[in-house]
Amino acid sequence: MSKTNYKFCFGPWNLSEGQDPYGPPTRKAQTFDWKLEQLKKHGFDAMMFHDDDAVPDIDHKSAAQIRDEAKALRRRLDDLGIAAEIVAPRLWFSPMTIDGAYTSNDPKCRQYAIERSKRCIDVARYLGTDLIVLWLAREGSYLREAKNARKCVDYLVEAIDAQLQYDKKIRIAIEPKPNEPMDLAYIPTIGHALALAQLTCDPKRVGCLIETAHAILAGLDPADEIDFAMSFGKLWSIHLNDQNGLKFDQDKPFGSANLRVAFNQVRALERNGYGRRGEYVAFDVHPFRTTKEEHWMAHLLNSRATFLRLVEKARTFDEKTAQKLIANRDYQALDQMVLEHLMGR
Repeated sequence: MSKTNYKFCFGPWNLSEGQDPYGPPTRKAQTFDWKLEQLKKHGFDAMMFHDDDAVPDIDHKSAAQIRDEAKALRRRLDDLGIAAEIVAPRLWFSPMTIDGAYTSNDPKCRQYAIERSKRCIDVARYLGTDLIVLWLAREGSYLREAKNARKCVDYLVEAIDAQLQYDKKIRIAIEPKPNEPMDLAYIPTIGHALALAQLTCDPKRVGCLIETAHAILAGLDPADEIDFAMSFGKLWSIHLNDQNGLKFDQDKPFGSANLRVAFNQVRALERNGYGRRGEYVAFDVHPFRTTKEEHWMAHLLNSRATFLRLVEKARTFDEKTAQKLIANRDYQALDQMVLEHLMGR
């Protein structure tokens, strides 16, 4: 079996300025052009986009303006040899989505979210990608009595169906997360996402995106989530990062908190042939708040370097010896074998 030659990407938001809920930015804001230049300079293959990364202030622009701006961006990307991996509707910023987007109690707000998603599909079409990512950020509740979760499943299916019917060629990847910004989300795991897919009008075009930190926040192992999604053939993108326990979403560099967990994610990607159908490895990581401007790309470069080193570790792991230990149920020796392999022995 041939080995995967991985392709890498990140999004403009991954070069953030250091602000958090308790403090202001620690670095001066950079332009989108600067971020695109860094991506190209450091050898990444593609960029992820929110719809308003590609077309700023998209809610206040006509269809013609959206078309012209998206096509202009496509020409720039083509000139640089950079692909657009995904486009995602940023549905969690608008005043119309305070109580949720697709699952708002207000039908006008739900319709806004669907129409915004259609504009996102237009942008994706102009940028040359068929993959729409839905991070269902506000699809949940702060108060259980405030929403009918059964109806909300119907609302989610209705919204996804509207998108599938709007463009017969797009694919939709659901990115689950169990909490934050909502207290509890309706689609917290990959199992929920793939179950929801089966209720839509075209389940073959609805898959998922796994983010390491989101799986950990759900109390799950990301490698198991990868294997589960790949068993359905539905892992269409991945956001690798790291997470120090069940806290807020930290977006640490890949492998930063738990190298062994990261190793097993890479092993899962390798054994399932992720990337051989054109999928990208995306790093949804953020620089530490303490990061100086001259080190702005380090978290992304370090994540890629760690990933590639772990690919090497996965490919050189002595599987024959491991299988003998497994057959003998000598998991104690297997445990030490993994540790020594990761430590370089």
